Amino acid sequence: MLNPISVAFKKAKHENRPALLTYTVAGDSSKKQSLNILKSISKNADILEVGVPHNTPVADGSQIQTSAYRAIKNGIKINDIFKIVRDFKRINKLKPIILMGYYNMIFQYGENNFLKKCKISGVNGLIVVDLPWPENKKFAKKCKNKSIYFIQLLSPTTTNERLRKIIKDSHPMNYFISMLSTTGGKLKVSSKKILYNYNKIKRISPKKNIVIGFGITEKTIKSLRKADGLVVGSAICKEITKSIKKRQNPVINVDKVVRRLKNKII
Repeated sequence: MLNPISVAFKKAKHENRPALLTYTVAGDSSKKQSLNILKSISKNADILEVGVPHNTPVADGSQIQTSAYRAIKNGIKINDIFKIVRDFKRINKLKPIILMGYYNMIFQYGENNFLKKCKISGVNGLIVVDLPWPENKKFAKKCKNKSIYFIQLLSPTTTNERLRKIIKDSHPMNYFISMLSTTGGKLKVSSKKILYNYNKIKRISPKKNIVIGFGITEKTIKSLRKADGLVVGSAICKEITKSIKKRQNPVINVDKVVRRLKNKII
């Protein structure tokens, strides 16, 4: 059976648009609300990225850090995150979920146990921010054996030789970081330059799906719609924070944001 991530890309291509990937932090602002947000946005998002909150993040900007700290303060644990995924998959089995976090969570859990739990819960892909190629080759192979995509990260400074090697080893989806920044920063380079770098990667292996992340908002998403997929995270986390401050329902407000994002690319 084809991984639901690949199915989502096929569907988006058939509709002549990029796939929309959303990023939310598991457990923000509570376990229940986190699940309800996933249920709500899944109507318009093609692929759901679920972030594992971390107290010393490498690439997360202020909006995602704020979401992560709220989740940690609420006592979220890795088993709670697996439960959120499992509960979501009970009502929407075919919607792809990618778990995004750091290697420490996998190391502490044990690689084999972690992947077993991912498989049981319904996780379809993994992004491990601090496990680069070639150090990730062994773990990526374990993921493949479980039919879970290990998603490689590519940056504007990755050399052509290294790009070719990473993509050769990669699974059917890769993540291109649009610029040298933390998440949520304003685009420091033009959309034209981002797409130039993206196309350089795409030419290496046209059949593999490349998504673009970092700095994508309602203002910038339309200009990058030629990509296979676009990731929006900070704008969503910002909306959750804003809703909490205004004592409004984050589920309703985040759903509106995701619906607007989808409308920009169809």
